[in-house]
Amino acid sequence: MKLPRTLCPRCSREVALTPVSGAIGVGQLYRHDESHERTFGPALVSCPGSLQRVPIRPHDPVQMELTVTPTFAALQASLFDAA
Repeated sequence: MKLPRTLCPRCSREVALTPVSGAIGVGQLYRHDESHERTFGPALVSCPGSLQRVPIRPHDPVQMELTVTPTFAALQASLFDAA
C-alpha cells in the first residue's frame, strides 16, 4: 500500500504519513533518519520528528488510486455473454 507523504516539521524531509486510529485529521510520521550526513558514525539515529503526530493538511498528496483490471472470471463471462 502506498501512503501519502508530507514534510517532517523537524528536518523538512518528505516521509510517509499514516492515519491515526480514533484521531480524525491526524497522522503519524514514519520513523526516518535526518536527511543530512550521519555525524554519529555507523549508528542510525532517528530524526526527532520520527513517529510524531501531525495534522493531515488538505493539500498533502493523497494516495493514488489503483486501476481495476478485469479478472479472469469476468473476461470468461464476457466471452459467453457476447455469443
